[in-house]
Amino acid sequence: MAERPYPSFLIYKDAKGEYRWHYQASNTKIIADSGEGYVKKADCERGIELVKGSSNSPVWVTQDAK
Repeated sequence: MAERPYPSFLIYKDAKGEYRWHYQASNTKIIADSGEGYVKKADCERGIELVKGSSNSPVWVTQDAK
């Protein structure tokens, strides 16, 4: 098996047998996750694609975080 590159997404099965993903930075820390399990692997992969496609989305900052 090839050595896993970082940063990268990882798809895995949780305790209920559902697919989930998390994104690990170059320091291997998890910085994002699916937040839910998916019955179908294709749905999990679609969730990753949605995150990848949101790179041009605006960032909103709340008043207390300014």
